[in-house]
Amino acid sequence: MKSALANGHRTEAGFVVFKDSTAVLSLRPSAEGQHPFVVVLRQKLIQDGTLVERDGVYVFTQDAEFSSPSAAAAVIHGGGANGLTAWRDNTGRTLKELEEA
Repeated sequence: MKSALANGHRTEAGFVVFKDSTAVLSLRPSAEGQHPFVVVLRQKLIQDGTLVERDGVYVFTQDAEFSSPSAAAAVIHGGGANGLTAWRDNTGRTLKELEEA
């Protein structure tokens, strides 16, 4: 399984994932039971063409805005995720660390 590599930034409305970012193909086993919103949101993005399968990952065909960094990270990881710790800058600092600085 290929891992995802995504880029984005915080917005007033939540978080934008940039075009050409990737997301894992498979949902985590816990996604349907514990994080059904992730399943629904990923399916919507696949149906509207925002996420397309390519080379073992989903690729964002356009920038996509999410309600929060965690919602964006959950779609990319295929299950629940804490966006404040999942998103990191080029030096490895988490979004939480950057916002507390």
